[in-house]
This record gives sequence, structure tokens and C-alpha cells, in this order.
Amino acid sequence: MHLIILGPHGAGKGTQAKLVAQHYKIAHISTGDILREHIKNKTNVGIKAKEYIAASKYVPDKIVDVVVVLKLRNNKEGFVLDGYPRTLVQAEFLNNVLRELGIELDAAINLQVDKEELIKRMIKRGQKEKRTDDTEEGIRSRMNEYETKAEPVIKYYRGMGKVIDINGDQSIEKVFKDIKEILDKLER
Repeated sequence: MHLIILGPHGAGKGTQAKLVAQHYKIAHISTGDILREHIKNKTNVGIKAKEYIAASKYVPDKIVDVVVVLKLRNNKEGFVLDGYPRTLVQAEFLNNVLRELGIELDAAINLQVDKEELIKRMIKRGQKEKRTDDTEEGIRSRMNEYETKAEPVIKYYRGMGKVIDINGDQSIEKVFKDIKEILDKLER
């Protein structure tokens, strides 16, 4: 199974991607986790990524694309992509990479959550995980950027018939149950 999970920051992408990966025994590829690991290890990618993250900006495609392609090549049998693609350019790039690898995307799960609820979730998460980028100002900045860049991505996958809209304003268990019901039908 080859999946993408879409949704704004704080929508529960990471949580749902982990549940999906465990349940279907596929790789969870999180660009956020990959970049945080690079930052922790002070690699060239990490140093550059840290500058963008500190400014509440998305890390540029040329940096993210490289780390994603390596992960995809190592997980051809199945994956759920979390946090990628975020732009139409990334979506088109990903489509080309998948084509080269002989992989067809099964679905793009789109978690839909109320904006003000997201802000509350993210502030809580930032305090709990001590994430310096989860200030209200930083969150609103990333949300605006997400809304601008995400619409074309969602439209792109919708045009391919791959988007599965899920109400993310429910409990973690209910969101996963809804995702699983749809993915189980795809697997048949």
C-alpha cells in the first residue's frame, strides 16, 4: 500500500500515519522526523533546515526532495508519506519519482480540521514537546502558507481520483477507524 496523508499542522497526520503504518505493516516516512534527525545530527541538510524552521517557513523543495527520494527507494513495498508533498511542485516531482520506481499511489488521505481547534492543539503540543516553532504566531504563519500551497496539491490528487476526505475533528480512534474502513476496501 502506497499512501500520502495530507492536512494542516496539528491535524493528526503523524499520529494517523503511525497507526496506518503499524496496522498495514508499511513504512512511515515523516519529513518532519527526517529533518529533525538531520538537525539533531547537525548534518548539512539539518543546518539548512533549521534556519527555515526557526523562521516558521517551509524547508525548500530541493532539500526535502532529496531525503524523501532516498526513503522511497528503500521502502518500495509500502509506505505512508507524512508531511510530503506540501506544494504542487513537490506533488508533481513525487508523481515522477513514483512512476520511475514503478509505484502507483493508492490514496491521499486528507484530514480536515477546524482552524481554531488546530491552533489550540498546536499550542498544547508545542508546550508538551517543547517545540519552539509552535507559538501562536508561528502556527498562524504556517497555516496561511499551508492553505495557499495545499489547495493546489489537494486539487491535483482529487483530479487523479486519489483523495479520501476524513473528518479530523473526531477522536484519534474514530479518525483511524474511518481511514481503515476506506483502506480495507482499497486492499480488496
